Amino acid sequence: MAQAFRSTRVLTPQGLGPATIIVEGETIASVRDWSDVPRDAALTDFGELVVLPGLVDPHVHINDPGRDWEGFSTATRAAAAGGVTTLVDMPLNCVPETIEVAALQAKRAAANGRAHVDWAAWGGVVRGNAKALPELVRAGVAGFKCFLIHSGIEGFAWVTEADLRSALRELRGTGLPLLAHAEVAEPVEKATTALHAAHAMFSTYANYLASRPGAAETDAIALLLRLAEEFEVHVHIVHLSSAEAIPMLAEARARGVPVTVETCAHYLWFAAENIPDGATEYKCAPPIRAEANREALWRALEDGVIDFVVTDHSPCPPAMKRREQGDFERAWGGIASLGLALPVVWTAMQRRGLSLERLAEWMSAGPARLAGLVRKGALEAGRDADFAVFEPEAEWTVTASDLRFRHKLSPYEGARLRGRVRETWLRGTCVFRAGDFPAEPRGREQVRA
Repeated sequence: MAQAFRSTRVLTPQGLGPATIIVEGETIASVRDWSDVPRDAALTDFGELVVLPGLVDPHVHINDPGRDWEGFSTATRAAAAGGVTTLVDMPLNCVPETIEVAALQAKRAAANGRAHVDWAAWGGVVRGNAKALPELVRAGVAGFKCFLIHSGIEGFAWVTEADLRSALRELRGTGLPLLAHAEVAEPVEKATTALHAAHAMFSTYANYLASRPGAAETDAIALLLRLAEEFEVHVHIVHLSSAEAIPMLAEARARGVPVTVETCAHYLWFAAENIPDGATEYKCAPPIRAEANREALWRALEDGVIDFVVTDHSPCPPAMKRREQGDFERAWGGIASLGLALPVVWTAMQRRGLSLERLAEWMSAGPARLAGLVRKGALEAGRDADFAVFEPEAEWTVTASDLRFRHKLSPYEGARLRGRVRETWLRGTCVFRAGDFPAEPRGREQVRA
């Protein structure tokens, strides 16, 4: 039997308005007028709640297999509670790292029967593995991730320009993107050495911020743009933090360089001026910068220089955050936020007078395009029946009980937000409803089209 889902506010590629979504099996068969419900369809009426396309988060550290920092079960439950129906997992914080096919197969085994939402995997580019990339392409990764600075993981070595050139030769013609953590080491090392020489205390956020200057990002991005243009390979800048890079990105895009850009919810929400000293739950790299920088990121997002918004959910056991010592230098970097991005971004959008329609591009369609997930990202015929039922007017405060990921430590705890996910549907089945998970795990791997 077909299913029909309707609301007076359905967000389709044509805009926000009354509509009925007809679902046959796992697929959207059609999107119709609100009153056009087939006689033989089982109807679910969401009233005035907003029906959004299921969110796609292409920057998540699930850390599975091999580490107890997160895992497929808790990560995908957190995702479902936040309206996210597809995750794309980063290749570095698992053991083994996803830099060869055997590691990808280990990840698939770890996910089997444990994922509450769909997922895909990025492969890794590290020093010396360029010849392994074609096999990973054939095995179905969505693209590749590299670091231009130490990743924090010894088994995921950062790459030089020579390594990038070797990798790009292998990727040319595949259509797959190279994702890059765009910081280079020299400005960071220089700034950190100067801070140590001055006996600076790394219990202050200001000193941590000074240790990761914007020049580390701009220098890295200049290199990546030059190589993207030379090799004609799609390069994607992950977690853009520094607004200093926006002019060069805008200029490169205007002349047709194949580059896309993401930023993170935490760069759009927090500002350095408001981060307490010792509050290491705010540590990430690149760092959260000043309020003026945050506003420049928002302008770039509105103008299309930044393509979309991700979480970069990067959790760790609480002890690794060194919260008691307040040591920003030695604390593990990463913001735990999976499941919170939709209300965080929507709350900030309302403050700026931005319309709900832009959420679909920034948090669903754009990320799906990056990962080549042609069945995800929009409420239209032929796509998977993935959607979130969202109450944009709801007001609430984040507590530890709202953190569905494994380790309950996040700088968002205590935030006052607007908008709450009431239900999440994955391929025509409800996987989250009002705080509960009514379905057994049914997520499966999505292979790039």
